[in-house]
Amino acid sequence: MKEGTQEDWAIIGADYMAFAKGLPDRVLDHLRLLDGDFGGFPVDRLEHSLQTATRAHRDGRDEAYVVMALLHDIGDTLGTFNHPEVAASIIKPFVSEEVHWICQNHGHFQGYYYFHYLGMDQHSRDQFRGNPHFDACAEFCEKYDQAAFDPDYQSESLAFFEPMVRRVMARPINSLYAKAAEAA
Repeated sequence: MKEGTQEDWAIIGADYMAFAKGLPDRVLDHLRLLDGDFGGFPVDRLEHSLQTATRAHRDGRDEAYVVMALLHDIGDTLGTFNHPEVAASIIKPFVSEEVHWICQNHGHFQGYYYFHYLGMDQHSRDQFRGNPHFDACAEFCEKYDQAAFDPDYQSESLAFFEPMVRRVMARPINSLYAKAAEAA
């Protein structure tokens, strides 16, 4: 890198931006890996994600929020012990601070509904009281996440959400590389 030239970085930058345009495809492909993975629940992880996003969409949430709802558990396969942080890292460049915070911390808030059954602190979320996004995260889990395990719920398909994923991920707004993306 020390010996790179402007010409080198023009090539690298162009290749980088071409690769970056494929992010929605890679994310959608990874979501498909959740299909058939039930983990003991009455619906698989893909259906849970679709139900969460469908509930948020039908409640009138904006596209960035709906995409966060769709992707909130995408980290289950690669970040089994820290799935919220994995999902939050994926969406961070494309969403507001609040939507990112909801995604990053939903594990603590979702635990309110079941941690006590696992010998964990049901009130783990209380450590975040006073945060300006506390109520929004509690609402996400109450209205959309914890309710999205219903085998009879008619959720929208992944194809329905695909255009939203593409629009939300079209341009980063909170990224070290946002300026480079603007120039492309």
